[in-house]
Amino acid sequence: MKSEILNIENIKALQRKLSSLFGVSGFEEDVSSFILSEIESKGLADKAWIDPLGNVLAVKKGNDGQKRILLDAHTDEIGFMISHIEKTGFLRFVPIGSWDTRILLGQTVIIRSESGEVIHGIIGSKPPHLTSVNERKKIVEINNLYIDIGMGSKDEVLNGNINIGTVGTLYSPFEEFPNNMVRGKAFDDRTGCNVLLHIMMLLKEKSEIKDTTLFNFAVQEERGRVGAITGAFNLNPTMGLAIENTTAADVPGIKESEIPVYIGKGPAITVADKSIISSPKVNRRLIKNAEHEKIPFQIKKPMYGYTDAGRIQVTREGVPSSVVSVPCRYIHSSTSLLKLEDIYETIRLIDVFIRNPVNF
Repeated sequence: MKSEILNIENIKALQRKLSSLFGVSGFEEDVSSFILSEIESKGLADKAWIDPLGNVLAVKKGNDGQKRILLDAHTDEIGFMISHIEKTGFLRFVPIGSWDTRILLGQTVIIRSESGEVIHGIIGSKPPHLTSVNERKKIVEINNLYIDIGMGSKDEVLNGNINIGTVGTLYSPFEEFPNNMVRGKAFDDRTGCNVLLHIMMLLKEKSEIKDTTLFNFAVQEERGRVGAITGAFNLNPTMGLAIENTTAADVPGIKESEIPVYIGKGPAITVADKSIISSPKVNRRLIKNAEHEKIPFQIKKPMYGYTDAGRIQVTREGVPSSVVSVPCRYIHSSTSLLKLEDIYETIRLIDVFIRNPVNF
């Protein structure tokens, strides 16, 4: 049966909404509220709730309650925290998560004030006209950068409800490129959230399933994969998949042997990254289903990155786990670029993985 839900336009619309939300690690409330509202308003789960840490957890019961498949995608994005306010109104900051510091200078940022107002700013440093030739050849360290929000004094900043501990992130609007490519902020990992919500819609739309499906829209992945630990313990799965964005380094200057994945070649299945040796049993089920349904896929070259799967696999007595990722260029920068068909094929792969437990 062809789904009326699963199409490029719906995927794009949801990606736009999720990307536009503010959700720096530890401050994911906007994202969590949106996701829970989507689940509850559309009746996508038998049970859904937000746990004490902020994870959105959900359960879709299967006919056979013995096997419990966990799908995990993190809600947080990398950002920064204000660490000092200069008398002149400039802001010093420290990173939250792993930034590519080479690209910070001159970037536009958004800051969420303590009262909830969004304030725009620019990352600056010592003007180039006042630097030496040698200084201009070096990457500017974060402790030599500042944020300019147009305010002229510390008192003005404090009156604007910006304090030490206030957070923000780099700003990049969602835009459409040719060939169904889109760019935006926080694709890592709002793309995974997009996949999970579409899976929930498909499970509601189609026939009943054998295995119970569990969902964790996890917080604080960028700060140690914290939400994956508590969410997996709470849901107690027998199998786990982290759904991620991953680095597509299919760009000039990279050797073919060093390209983890490619844009436009479908979902990437992880055999190993820095946090996990993926379960061969889980990967076999993924690959067999992809081949049976003629879904394009690729194997991600080891060993790049960390994911929530590394935390899920060591929950309780252990959970066989793996990772399925949507290829994405320029992650952990101000903007990311991906192909909508890769999200589409990832949703298809996860959908058949849940429905077809047998090896063909």
